[in-house]
Amino acid sequence: MSRQSSNQLVVPQAKNAINQMKAEAASTLGVSLSQDGYNGNLTTREAGSIGGYITKKLVQIAEQQLGGQRF
Repeated sequence: MSRQSSNQLVVPQAKNAINQMKAEAASTLGVSLSQDGYNGNLTTREAGSIGGYITKKLVQIAEQQLGGQRF
C-alpha cells in the first residue's frame, strides 16, 4: 500500500533543493535511498540521522544569513 506524505512545503519551488539535501545527507551518512522515492525500508535511526543532518545544515545556512544582522 502506498501512502502520500501529508507534509506541505511552504515554498513548493524548494522541493528540488530539499531532495538534493536528502540525497547529500544520505550519501554522507552512508544510507541508500530508493530511486523510486519510497524509503519506508529505512530504519528509524537512518531516517532520524538524515533529518538531523538536514536540520544541522539548515541551521548553519540560517546562521550565515543572519550573521552580522542586529535585532
